[in-house]
Amino acid sequence: MVVLNKIYTKTGDHGETALGDGSRVAKHGLRVTAYGTVDEANATLGLARLHAEGEMDTRLAAIQNDLFDLGADLCRPDLHKDAEAEYPPLRMVEAQVRRLESEIDAMNADLEPLRSFILPGGSALAAHLHLCRTVSRRAERETVELATTDSVNPWAVKYLNRLSDWFFVAARLANDGGKADVLWVPGANR
Repeated sequence: MVVLNKIYTKTGDHGETALGDGSRVAKHGLRVTAYGTVDEANATLGLARLHAEGEMDTRLAAIQNDLFDLGADLCRPDLHKDAEAEYPPLRMVEAQVRRLESEIDAMNADLEPLRSFILPGGSALAAHLHLCRTVSRRAERETVELATTDSVNPWAVKYLNRLSDWFFVAARLANDGGKADVLWVPGANR
């Protein structure tokens, strides 16, 4: 159980922060940037949920929880030391990725195939889901960059890759099953 009695600690006043293993790193480091962008994706998802109802809201709530799991995973470096940790670190797992894939397939089943790229927009929910998509794609890029120099759980990267696809399909669903998608018209304003 997490207990937060005091919100400010002053320990970051000199540009460093603590990772999940207690080590201190620069706040501008790749790991902090990656999990910070995951947090940003979660905040944009909170905005999207203001426009969601029923099953869509339930699915978005599950993703919000997953994003906290993902942040916990990314803030804990060195996968090779997991067995030595006092408490087992929270890591993303295959089942979370497979759930996204299953939901993407279910949402996409009744959508007409795309014959054009679509512009972010349409309904309020779709527009917010497109914002979630772009922020989660940035989180993926930053996590992949981190993985070039440091230990990263491969399921974390896979989750982020599927997540942006999930948001894309969900945005189409939120646009009247794709009927209200805003289509790109190449060169329309030349």
